[in-house]
Amino acid sequence: MQLDSRTGWFSDVDRCPSPNFNARPTGEISLLVIHNISLPPGEFGTGKVQQFFRNRLDPDEHPFFQEIASMTVSAHFLIERDGKITQFVSCLDRAWHAGVSCFESREGCNDFSLGIELEGTDTLPYTDTQYRSLAALGRALRSAYPAIELQRICGHSDIAPTRKTDPGVAFDWHRFLNDLDAEDSLQ
Repeated sequence: MQLDSRTGWFSDVDRCPSPNFNARPTGEISLLVIHNISLPPGEFGTGKVQQFFRNRLDPDEHPFFQEIASMTVSAHFLIERDGKITQFVSCLDRAWHAGVSCFESREGCNDFSLGIELEGTDTLPYTDTQYRSLAALGRALRSAYPAIELQRICGHSDIAPTRKTDPGVAFDWHRFLNDLDAEDSLQ
């Protein structure tokens, strides 16, 4: 995976630019946050996540969409069930993925984090292909942003425990961190 350090965009992933971002206040990138999402809930491959992050979700298509269609959120990346990676926001910009959040007594995690959404739910196992793509993306991001140490990779539930549960009990942290570490040791 090739990241253009000048633009913050990967050249070899799909791009689906979201308007839901702004400038980082300090430029710091030192935290990686793992999320999950599926739209409608529990349905995969619908293309609705891409519409949601671009403010193009039709609230009349599904009752759940009526609750969220007016929200303006994004993440830097989405990894679909087949491992396909889509980038929505430059790594240099602040995506709106963490909301009210705190990591190591520091609030406002969007200011210094990158957000990766996995297409999934808290309770359904993620795919092998998703883990491979996540490890490859994680390796590329850690290479570009060395302040993202292993202990600075967390779930949304870790930084917003009273509001969020993702990536959920189905996410295999041991597997992901071992895969990430194994790939790191190959370099």
